[in-house]
Amino acid sequence: MTVQRKDAYNVAVVGATGAVGTEMILTLEQRDFPVAELRPLASSRSVDKTVSFKGRLLPVRELTKDSFGGIDIALFSAGGSRSKEFAPAAVQAGAVVVDNTSHFRMDPEVPLVVPEVNAEDIAWHKGIIANPNCSTIQMVAVLKPIHDAARIVRIVVATYQSTSGAGAKAVREMYDQAHAVLHDKEHAPAVFPYQIAFNCIPQIPQSGAFEPNGYTSEEMKMVYETRKMLHDERIRISATCVRVPVDRSHSEAVNVQTERKLTATEARALLAKAPGVVVVDDLGAQAYPLATMAAGKDPVYVGRIREDISQDNGLDLWIVSDNLRKGAALNAVQIAELVVGVKRPLCMVV
Repeated sequence: MTVQRKDAYNVAVVGATGAVGTEMILTLEQRDFPVAELRPLASSRSVDKTVSFKGRLLPVRELTKDSFGGIDIALFSAGGSRSKEFAPAAVQAGAVVVDNTSHFRMDPEVPLVVPEVNAEDIAWHKGIIANPNCSTIQMVAVLKPIHDAARIVRIVVATYQSTSGAGAKAVREMYDQAHAVLHDKEHAPAVFPYQIAFNCIPQIPQSGAFEPNGYTSEEMKMVYETRKMLHDERIRISATCVRVPVDRSHSEAVNVQTERKLTATEARALLAKAPGVVVVDDLGAQAYPLATMAAGKDPVYVGRIREDISQDNGLDLWIVSDNLRKGAALNAVQIAELVVGVKRPLCMVV
C-alpha cells in the first residue's frame, strides 16, 4: 500500500490532546511536514478543546470509524484498544497508519521501524507501521552500528524512565508529591502504586500484573522489539525498567557483549557516525548525557562508553533520549516522511 505523491497531505492525529499527540503536532510543524489538512481526533471528552498548529487553533473532533475520509497519514497515540478498534478503519479509508501503541508491534504482518535502524522494513507494510516502545527506540539506535560491526550476542539493560512516559497526570503527580513532601503534607499516590517523588519504582507499566517469568511487559517489549528490528532472534536480552522522578527523557545503562571484540575507541568512532546519535563522552570535562540535556531535543545521546572489565568482548554505555520526542512523536513523523518520500534531516533540534 502506497500513498500517492503530492505537494501536501491530509494528516490525522489520534489522541491529539495527549502528551504524545501534542508532541506529534508540534513535530509536524517544526519539521515542516507538508500538511494540507491537520485533523485532530480524540475521545468525546476532548471535543470542546482546540490544538494549535502553525498559528491556527483547530477544533478537536471525536474519533469514530468515519473520521478518516480523505486522510493520507494517520498518526495514532490513544492507547492500544483505540488502535485495535480504529486503525483498520483508517486503512480501509485509504490512510497509512503509524501506530505508537504496543498493539501491532509484534504482529508479523506489521513492520516495526526506527528509521535510523531498519527503514527498509517500511517497504512491506500493508497499511499499518508500528512505532516501537520509547525505551527500545533509543537503545537500538545506538546498538545498530555496534551490531553491524561486531554482532551483539547479549544485552543487559536497566532503564531510568521519566514520569512523562506515564502521561501528563503522572508528571503532575510527581510535582504535587514533591511539593507535599517538602511541606510535610499528605501525598497519597494515584497514578503510581507508590510515591514517585524522591523515589524509584521498579515496575513499568505502573498497573497490571508481572509476567509469569517475573518481568514486566515493558521489559519484555525491549526483548522482543529489539530482536525484531535488528533481525536477530539469537540475541539474549535482559531488561529492568524503573520509573524515576524525572519530568522528561529516559536514561539507560546498557551492557552488551559482542561476538567480535570492539574497543571503546572503536565504538566511539562507530557511534560518532551513526545517524541520529550524538556522542557526549569527555570524562575529563565531566561530559556525558543527561536527561536535562536531551529534553526537547531530537538526538539519542550516548556516553560513558567503556570496555566491560568483567567479561570479554563487553561494552558499557549510557544512553539518554527524550521519550516524548525520539521515543514517540519524532520517530512516528520520521516514518511518515519516509512513507510520503519527504526528505528531512534525522535531527533538527540540537
